[in-house]
This record gives sequence, C-alpha cells and structure tokens, in this order.
Amino acid sequence: MFKHDQSPLVHSSRRASRRLHRRPASIQLAAQEAIGRSAVIGRSRHSHIRQIDATRPAAPILELLAAEVRIGELEAALNEARAAAFTDALTGALNRRGFDDAYQREVARARRNGSRLALALIDLDDFKRLNDTLGHQAGDEALVHLAKGLRAALRPSDILCRFGGEEFVLLLPETGLSEAATAIARFQRHLAANALPDRDVVVTFSAGVVVQGPGESLEDSLQRADAATYAAKRAGKNCVVTA
Repeated sequence: MFKHDQSPLVHSSRRASRRLHRRPASIQLAAQEAIGRSAVIGRSRHSHIRQIDATRPAAPILELLAAEVRIGELEAALNEARAAAFTDALTGALNRRGFDDAYQREVARARRNGSRLALALIDLDDFKRLNDTLGHQAGDEALVHLAKGLRAALRPSDILCRFGGEEFVLLLPETGLSEAATAIARFQRHLAANALPDRDVVVTFSAGVVVQGPGESLEDSLQRADAATYAAKRAGKNCVVTA
C-alpha cells in the first residue's frame, strides 16, 4: 500500500530533475547570478564580522606598550629632577627649597593636631680652619660625615636640611624641648667618638634648639635657634643650648 502510494512521487521528482537540467543556458546563468547576488547581500548584512590574520603583528598593541614604557621613563626622570631640585647634591640632605616645602607640611600638621614642633640649628665647629689646613676636600668629607651620621640617628619623621655652608637645620615633629636637646646631645657624643673615615680628624658641632611657639613664624624660630647656637659656641663649642 505504502509503496504504491509513494511511487508516483518518486517518478515525479525524477521528471522534475530532468526538466531542470534541460532548461536553457540563459536561465541557468540567471540562476547563478542570483545566487552570487545573494552571497554578496549576505556578506553586506554581516559586514561587522571580519577575519583576523593571526600571522599579522599586533602593531597597535605593541605601540601602546611602547608608549606605556616611555611614560614610565618620563615619570622616573621627572621624579629624579624633582628630587634634585629639593636635595643638596653633596650631602643628600634637603636644600632650602626642600626644607621650605617640608616645613609647610609639618607646621600645618602640628597646628592641626595641636602637637609640638622642635627645631635645631647645627653648626660645625672650626669648619673654616678645617678647610684651610686640610683643604676643601676634607671640608666636604666632614659635611657628608655629619649628614650621614644624622640620618642614621634620626627617626623617619625627622627632617634634615643643609641650610647653607656648614649649617644644618633639623625639624623634629611631636618633640618637646628637653627631648630634642637630649637627642642632639646624644648624637654629639656619637660623632665625637668617630673620626672622619681615613683621616685622624674628629668633627664636632654646636647646636641651638627651640620649640616653635603658637603662631611663631619660621624666621623668628630660626633667629632664636641661631642665637642659642652662638651661645653654644661661646660656651666652648660641642654643646647644645636651648632657647
């Protein structure tokens, strides 16, 4: 029953196939052109889909990485230039410009927290005689020796500045007068017990220590510390005077 019902369909399909193959060439050509247009339309509908050539170098990515490396190099150079602008080249301590910047931060913090800010002025003893007798090289070595020893003895929060010539200024945040004077005197003893490397020369200094008063300017604090330093010089040098 089923074979009898399906056989006309099979014969009909075969006849339709023979009729299709007997169509004129012009009709077949038109069909091929239609198929070609359909393929083009299909590609235009999916124009956002692109093939990626895996063998082609990722030039934009490489350029981006190179730009990032260059930016890093420029930032490092900028940081070095900034450090050089704020640092004394000989001793590595802050210079006057660096000190002014650090002082503004510390005095603002002290006023905000209601804490004390001690300041010490340090002046190498007999520095001119050292230069005259042993030469400027020995004088430079003495300055470096002092600065290196101070940095090793200071707290991370303390700030050292070469104020000019043989003078240094120390900022001691959250430090009272007696505490600051004791710390400076302790370092004096340490420095006096250690001569300059490769030289039989002992370096000493005189110091004046103050605590900045409420509303007192930096200039007034430095004048008080300077007067105390001269008092230490007159007292025989290698000592600390508070004001």
